[in-house]
Amino acid sequence: MKATAASAILAGAFWGSGASSGVQAAGTSFSDVKSSHWAYSAVQKAVAKGYVDGYTNGTFKPDTSVSRAEFVKMVVAAMKLETTPASGKWYTQYVNAATKAGLYAGSDFANNDSGWNKTMTREEMARVAARAIGEKTSENDKWMYLATKSGLIQGVGKGQLAPQGLTTRAQSVVIIERILSVNTGSELDSDLYATGAAEILWHGTNIFTVMPEMFVTPDSDWKNKGESSIEEMWNEKNMTITSKDGLYQGKLDALIAIDLADPNDPNRALLGNVNTLKWSNNRLSMGNLMVKDNLNSYVLYFDGGQVFNKDKKRYTERNRVQFEVSGFDSPNDDAFSAGKFNQTAMIYRNNWFDIPGVIIPKTGWVQKSDISIKLQPPASGSLFFNQDIIRLRGTR
Repeated sequence: MKATAASAILAGAFWGSGASSGVQAAGTSFSDVKSSHWAYSAVQKAVAKGYVDGYTNGTFKPDTSVSRAEFVKMVVAAMKLETTPASGKWYTQYVNAATKAGLYAGSDFANNDSGWNKTMTREEMARVAARAIGEKTSENDKWMYLATKSGLIQGVGKGQLAPQGLTTRAQSVVIIERILSVNTGSELDSDLYATGAAEILWHGTNIFTVMPEMFVTPDSDWKNKGESSIEEMWNEKNMTITSKDGLYQGKLDALIAIDLADPNDPNRALLGNVNTLKWSNNRLSMGNLMVKDNLNSYVLYFDGGQVFNKDKKRYTERNRVQFEVSGFDSPNDDAFSAGKFNQTAMIYRNNWFDIPGVIIPKTGWVQKSDISIKLQPPASGSLFFNQDIIRLRGTR
């Protein structure tokens, strides 16, 4: 497909401006997209398929930003969606086709010239891309997770998403080529670190990305609740806990899973020097149990704190939320007491509770109760209660 004065396909210096002389046809190389360029293959495929062109000066301008209208037009053209000529702006027929195909909804942004001429963000690109392969959700902050989990979106750095970053020509064709691959039956490799970051962005945890083999339950448990996947069983609303008398409130901002066996885990820095971390078997006399000797493990890091405390006599003043992790139990309690790491344990550096996290061995534990993560008010007696953020039957 070649650009014309009426409808240039993300190629000329101006869209719909009559600048058709600014494009370079398929089958040529670009001086600014060498074979070593990260998007080289996608650019060559996109130009060959005709939904994008280069410039007559031999460039592709891979780093030039694209508008929402330009990106949607490319997707519509690449997917060969039916378009019908329409009066109005040059992009109207493509917007109509995108709307009909479910790629765009009026709630995304205003369907007017101002809305469509804004530069497409990576977050908006992820939404269109996920819809293009048939994903659905009513949660706006879940689109990036769906796009990264399916391999459509990769991180811009280790665990970095840049959701508000601007979409470039190179990024556009790479994403569109991935869309086409998925829609023809291919399975893409996903960026684990980006997916984990997207999961946190969606609902405040990355446990299902980092340690999916640990948080399991029969499919019927989530299907019977009308959920689309086990991830939906995470109760984001319960990440805030308020005491029964309303005088205390704590909030878990994020529960971050860290794979200690992965030295490149992007969240490992939250723990500081892992070599100085200790784990506790609840015996003060054994203060030499080192995390570095048990790296085939996960850490759950509870990032959060007190929102308010209006009765410090009843509620302990703390900079962290009070939590409990259950279900990863010891097969031999005496061995645990003797210093064998075979169940969930608190981690610390100098003093108990100075690090808001627990360590869980990947193997060697048994399940005696439901797998659960809960928050608690820092109080005792009738003021104490458990608030589940998630509860799973596991594999018992």
